[in-house]
Amino acid sequence: MRAMASINGEIVPLAEARIPALDRGFLFGDAVYEVIRVYRGKPFLFEEHLARLRRSLEAIRIPYTDLDGLRRRVLKLIANYGFREAIIYIQITRGSDVTRHHVFPAKVSPLEFFYVEEFEDNLEPMRQQGVAVITYPDLRWDRCDIKSTNLLANVLAAQAAKEAGAYEALLYLPDGTLLEGSRTSCFGVLGGKLLTAPTTPSILPGITRALVLRLAREQGIAVQERVLRLEDLPQVAELFLTGTTSEILPIICVDGKPIGEGRPGPLTRRLQEAYRRLVSAL
Repeated sequence: MRAMASINGEIVPLAEARIPALDRGFLFGDAVYEVIRVYRGKPFLFEEHLARLRRSLEAIRIPYTDLDGLRRRVLKLIANYGFREAIIYIQITRGSDVTRHHVFPAKVSPLEFFYVEEFEDNLEPMRQQGVAVITYPDLRWDRCDIKSTNLLANVLAAQAAKEAGAYEALLYLPDGTLLEGSRTSCFGVLGGKLLTAPTTPSILPGITRALVLRLAREQGIAVQERVLRLEDLPQVAELFLTGTTSEILPIICVDGKPIGEGRPGPLTRRLQEAYRRLVSAL
């Protein structure tokens, strides 16, 4: 796949991108990031992603303020290299110092890194047929609302899903509360209502999640932001994931047990259609 990167404004092929060994993003995960989908050369929900990036930067006190410049540089790279269907990855780190130490360095500049990579969407068959997922204990820190690069717990959950032959892992707390996937948000239909975990520090405020909530309300679907629990799964009529690349992805099986009738449900289909209409109108 063709991919071009920018490191503090210097454009290179992604395979040739180099980051200093003492960069704090590499050493400590002292960095935040965003992933954005490009449809037909246009970044989807770009402003919403940049707004979340700003919140993450402020939350961990990285003094990066050039989001307007970042927007221009991303759009220029997309246009100059003719990217049509692509993924944008943006990462801002606190920067690098001359030595490794935990406290914030006094005089370093943040590092701006992003790349644009061609994207071949191979998930459409899964969107039509649905996917299997597993449940997995939530081992993450208490500020999941910050989109930081500290993703080890997410990596372990995603690997467990892969080894189980599943698409994703749904993370749950010791009391059985279901929160979200390792790299996705999660919605369920219970009692005729669309449910998803409320916006708290325990979940990432997903950009696609927010869009789906808006689309549901526009469709006249009853929405309630409250958690599902493991014990609710046998009664759940529909379940689906949302994410930048997943879009709206039906779940038909959890831990080997079917959800609802074991196939994508009507409410999920309505939301998929609304999502596709929105993308087609770009």
